[in-house]
Amino acid sequence: MSVLVYTESENGKFKKNASEVASYAYEVAQQMGTTATAVAINNGNTETIGDYGISKVLNITDDKLKTFNAQAYANVLKQAAEKEGAKVIILSSSTDAKYLAPMLTALLKGGYVPNVVAAPDSTSPFKVKRTVFSNKGFAHTEIKSDIKIIGVSNNSFGSVENKTTAQVEEFSPSLSDNLFGTTSVEIDKVVGKATIADADIVVSGGRGLKGPENWGMIEELAEVLGAATACSKPVSDLGWRPHGEHVGQTGKPVATNLYIAIGISGAIQHLAGVSASKVKVVINSDPEAPFFKAADYGVVGDAFEVVPQLIEKLKEFKAQST
Repeated sequence: MSVLVYTESENGKFKKNASEVASYAYEVAQQMGTTATAVAINNGNTETIGDYGISKVLNITDDKLKTFNAQAYANVLKQAAEKEGAKVIILSSSTDAKYLAPMLTALLKGGYVPNVVAAPDSTSPFKVKRTVFSNKGFAHTEIKSDIKIIGVSNNSFGSVENKTTAQVEEFSPSLSDNLFGTTSVEIDKVVGKATIADADIVVSGGRGLKGPENWGMIEELAEVLGAATACSKPVSDLGWRPHGEHVGQTGKPVATNLYIAIGISGAIQHLAGVSASKVKVVINSDPEAPFFKAADYGVVGDAFEVVPQLIEKLKEFKAQST
């Protein structure tokens, strides 16, 4: 009876969040005196997940699963859990995982707890710590159901190496045609840039930039830092930036190591969506901007003067470090 973890893949490789949920699964397995088994779908490099404590990988190769389908993926995980006799299933907090989690919970008649930020307080009874009220507080939640499904918050537990030799086993779940009642016709993705979901650093701009023609310095700063670019809701509503870059409670949640907000006043919805970031830096000309109260570091100044100087200093630092 192992702990089962869904390790997400893209383009045949594990996503960044796979190592974090694998590390979490290993920790839970250690507490329960068992091992951790990963489910990998259309992944060509499954052995690498053993670096994070995974003893066994159920490797699934199926063209039907090349595009994410919540209903089909939930059924795959259900069959994997039944095969392994798993009572605890670990998921990430990605958009895909949040779609399939309720379906998987219903299929297994289990209990699902999202936004978990730490290893279980105990496994008997099974208690976990999770964020509540848009990351404004914590709750210690007991899962009483036989099957327990945990959604780990991004960038909360971290990736912890525990070198293990992972046994790879080919697994072919039964997939009926009625699981594919809806299919994706076309998927457009940004290429060649760090994505908000995977980036360790996010550089975000607001209405203080005055217009889309000034976004070049946001992109340049992001390029220097190897960061993703983002924006506040008003910016995407005005059409300055695509809605896919809108972060906050009503957009994409951000849980990065570093979040830099430039020209963003800090509306409560925006703060709620980025509060899980570990370090928040704010650059704003208004010393009364609400964001300063939530920031770890703040710069009161004109972004059009501060950001170019910051870019120049970072470039000098990088040149000296190479």
